[in-house]
Amino acid sequence: MGSSLKNGKFLVESRLQEAARGNHNACYDLGICYQTGTSGVSVDLIEAHKWFNLAAVHGIVAAQQARIEVAEDMTAREIAAAQRAARDWIALTQRRAA
Repeated sequence: MGSSLKNGKFLVESRLQEAARGNHNACYDLGICYQTGTSGVSVDLIEAHKWFNLAAVHGIVAAQQARIEVAEDMTAREIAAAQRAARDWIALTQRRAA
């Protein structure tokens, strides 16, 4: 594995840990990774929308705009899947915190 790919995977893993701890900027960062296919992940608009949505509901203004932009390239079914994934993430992190 190349060092840039390894560094990218580390970035995503660390951002996931931060997001699980309630860091909403980490959610935004993950959205960017999935929107652009950086940090060792493939472009995945459903994942990008999910992370932007999680950041947006906590007041990250840039995430609100990014979520709109990503949604323009998605079907209604994909948006519904992203929203479901965001709800699942919230439920998972709340169970861990309890």
